Amino acid sequence: MADGETVSRTAHFALHRLALVPATPVQAGSPALFPVPQPWIGAVVPKRWARRAVTRNTLKRQIYTVAQDHAYRLSVAAHVVRLRTGFDRQLFPSAASIALRQAARAELQQLFSALKP
Repeated sequence: MADGETVSRTAHFALHRLALVPATPVQAGSPALFPVPQPWIGAVVPKRWARRAVTRNTLKRQIYTVAQDHAYRLSVAAHVVRLRTGFDRQLFPSAASIALRQAARAELQQLFSALKP
């Protein structure tokens, strides 16, 4: 299996991509991991960088929403958006503040805009 590549990066997020290889015949009753050749998206928000579950869930919702807006830019591959570093708690004291959502959304827009269609 080939290694994935980092295709875009911002201050807090990184977008990784792994090209999907054609599936080999699987054993009866064993489903394929990626059964349909289409862009797949995942989110990794570690507890290390977002301690509160509210913050992790807020960031994941933003990741999936922005990814859906930029779906036309995604190639047929498995994509993972990873939180690389935490947001400053001095600037965003509330775990699910509007300011945090707007900052994350703006940065995710920048992350996906760097992709070539």
